[in-house]
Amino acid sequence: MNPKRILLVLLIILFSFGSALLGAAAGTLTTFNLLKKQNTQSALVIPSVSATAPPELITISNTDIQTTITNVVNQVEPAVVTVVGTISGVQTFFGVTPDQEVSGSGVIISPDGYIITNNHVIENTKTISVIYNDGRQQDATLINRDVFADLAVLKVEGKVPAVAKIGNSDLLQPGETVIAIGSPLGTFRNSVTVGVVSALGRSLDTGSGYMIEDLIQTDAAINNGNSGGPLVNLAGEIIGINTLVIRTNNSGSANAEALGFAIPSLTAQMISNQIIQKGYFARPFFGANYEVITPRIAAQYNLPADYGIYITKVGSNTPADKSGIKIGDIITKLGETELDEKHSFINVLFQYKPGDTLKIGLIRDGSAMEVQLTLGEMTHP
Repeated sequence: MNPKRILLVLLIILFSFGSALLGAAAGTLTTFNLLKKQNTQSALVIPSVSATAPPELITISNTDIQTTITNVVNQVEPAVVTVVGTISGVQTFFGVTPDQEVSGSGVIISPDGYIITNNHVIENTKTISVIYNDGRQQDATLINRDVFADLAVLKVEGKVPAVAKIGNSDLLQPGETVIAIGSPLGTFRNSVTVGVVSALGRSLDTGSGYMIEDLIQTDAAINNGNSGGPLVNLAGEIIGINTLVIRTNNSGSANAEALGFAIPSLTAQMISNQIIQKGYFARPFFGANYEVITPRIAAQYNLPADYGIYITKVGSNTPADKSGIKIGDIITKLGETELDEKHSFINVLFQYKPGDTLKIGLIRDGSAMEVQLTLGEMTHP
C-alpha cells in the first residue's frame, strides 16, 4: 500500500478516537453539573424545622345545638317533681319493721301548687314530700285520689317553680314522637327518654278486679320511679301521665321491652279538676266497653259518625243495659253535648255525677235515636 495512504488512514483513526474521548468527557461534566444543580435546588425547597416550633392546637366548636326535644325538655322539666313517701313499718313476730321510703314522679299543673301523680305512688303513705328540679324539698298534702284511674292529687304551699301545660290526648296518633320525664329508681331525678306513641286505647287488668282503660302505649323508656311523671308531645304539652311498664307476658315467662303505658291527659285533667274543686272524685258508672271514633277510624270502617264511641260490650244489669244500649251502637251525644274533637266521651261523662239522668244520642243500624240513661256510681275496688 502507498505509505501516504497508510498515514492518512492512521490520522483519521486517531482523530475519531480523540473526538470520542472529548465527547465522553464533556457529557460526563455536563451530567455532573446538572445533578449538582438539582441537589442544590432540592436543598433550598426543603423547609427547616425548628425544634422549638409550637405544636398545632386542637380547637373545640362551641356551637349551641338547639332541637325541638331539648326546647321541650327545658320548658317542661322545671314542673316535674320527685314524689317521696313514707310507709309505716308493720308488726311482725320479731317486732315492728322499719319505716319504708317509696318514690315516684309528679307534675305541677297549677300555680296554686296542685300536683298530679299516680295513686300507687302515694298509697298507704303516712307522709309525702316532693323534690323540685333544683333540689329543694317540700312537704306535700294528699287532696284525694281515684283508684280506678291510678291518679292522685297533691298540694304544696308557696310559690312553685313552673306549671306544665296540659294538651289534648284525643289528638294523638300512633307513631307520634313523645318524651317521658321522671325520676327512675327515685335517684336519677328528671331523666329524659324519647319514643313514640305505640298504640292508643289499651286496657290492662290491674289484678284487683277492675281494668284501667283507654291507656296510651309508648316505647319511651319508663322505669320504676317514672310513675306519675308526664308524657309530653313536641309542642311541650302534657298528653299523658306515665303509670306502669310491662316486662313479662301474662304467664311471666317472656321478657318484654318498650311496653310503657300512660293515662291520657284528658282523663287526668277531668279527674284532677273535680278533686281540686270538690275535694273528691265521684266516678259515674256507664256500664259498657267501647272504642273511640275519630275521623280516621270513621273513614277506615265507613262509620256514619266522625266522632263518638262504638259500643263493644254491655255489662249485665248496668245503666247502659237498663237504658237499652246494645253492642254496635254508636253514641254521638251525651245530654245536650255533641261528641267532637273538643268534647270526648270521657270528658263529657265526667261532667255528670252518679245518679244523674241524661239523654244519650246514638246511631243504630244507620238510624239516629235517643235513650234515657241514669248513671250509677263506681264503688271502691
